[in-house]
Amino acid sequence: MATADLVPPPPTGAFSPFRYPVFRAIWTANLFSNLGGTLQGVAAAWMMTELTASHQLVALVQASATVPIMLFGVFAGAIADNYDRRLVMLTAQVGMLVVSAALAAMAYAHMLTPFLLLAFTLSVGIGTALNSPAWQASVRQQVEPRELPQAIALNSISFNIARSVGPALGGLLISIWDVSFAFAFNAISYIGLIGVLLWWKPPPRQIERRPILPAVGVGIRYCATNPQLRRILARCFALGFSLAAYQSLLPTVVNGPIHGDELDYGLMLGLFGIGSITAAPLTGPIRRRIGLEGILAMGAVMFVFSLSLIAEVDRIAYALPAAFVSGMAWVMILTTLNTAVQLRSPDAILGRCLSIYQAVTFGGMALGAWTWGALADWRDLPFALHAGSIFLIVSFVALRILAPLPKPGEGIIKQA
Repeated sequence: MATADLVPPPPTGAFSPFRYPVFRAIWTANLFSNLGGTLQGVAAAWMMTELTASHQLVALVQASATVPIMLFGVFAGAIADNYDRRLVMLTAQVGMLVVSAALAAMAYAHMLTPFLLLAFTLSVGIGTALNSPAWQASVRQQVEPRELPQAIALNSISFNIARSVGPALGGLLISIWDVSFAFAFNAISYIGLIGVLLWWKPPPRQIERRPILPAVGVGIRYCATNPQLRRILARCFALGFSLAAYQSLLPTVVNGPIHGDELDYGLMLGLFGIGSITAAPLTGPIRRRIGLEGILAMGAVMFVFSLSLIAEVDRIAYALPAAFVSGMAWVMILTTLNTAVQLRSPDAILGRCLSIYQAVTFGGMALGAWTWGALADWRDLPFALHAGSIFLIVSFVALRILAPLPKPGEGIIKQA
């Protein structure tokens, strides 16, 4: 294992991965990078509401960030397995810095159109697609195998701390300056993580390189023929499709029926992040107590509540509980699915398995964002949000019968 030279940890706990200097440094730098990414997402979504009245185009801001993961993520997973994962991450971070800086300059010059804004968010999404499998697979090079579930949960907390602080900060920056400042902040936020990656020198891992297309084929065949992973991925797609109704339509809900402003939108996203942070340390104990099916059912019920609530309210104060509850549900669902995939994937093809998981999940989100936005344009926002709730209930019940999740210990691969 590449973790052989790391400091041996005391008994594991929710925060024990922080005892590893490499994990701690990357986690801290990634926190600031996540904060910048959240600021950019808030700014892009809000700017689209000012550039166009189309619900579908606003929803496509969310989709444009996830479509690249669906289209290119599998190839990125093969790249992560074929090459030094640290160098893959460095390449992606530098590329996203350049694109974000160009976006900030175009916004400052008032040269953005709806489709140009989508092109920029799509480009950043391509960088995310390249970075994500390498980053997630590299966690095994930062901590011991027994610390992997805790490390995954802590990485989720990092992302959701940014979700809790970033939206409010983004709303404030947009209101007192303009969206270009938020885009510039994101560009700067990549510098810290680039510095840490240049400093980190992990022991070389044994790589059996294959041409990209055959390597992708190996990963797809493994996931398709492994019964546990196949069932998990079916649930990932359906949940991603349903959950996209909340994320993609929230900007138009705040800007429309609720009659809110940038700060209200930031407050909603901030409470979403606080809910996620609250739930992250509890996800492992809850999962051990009620199992994979139980925790996903709990998350689904919480999301149905959130979608139904924001579909009917007309004041920001009434919508705030939905933001907090949906944040809790989001991290419970996605952390559980991510951990389930990692524990059932061999290290040699871990990047590809994770990229397929992301392609399926975020592909469902991208398709869902387009679908729910189109329904909102066809009828109205409440109709689309209630449709998302109904689809979530029906698909969850059907797949619980047709694609039950693995039982405790089933299909888990013991790592060296």
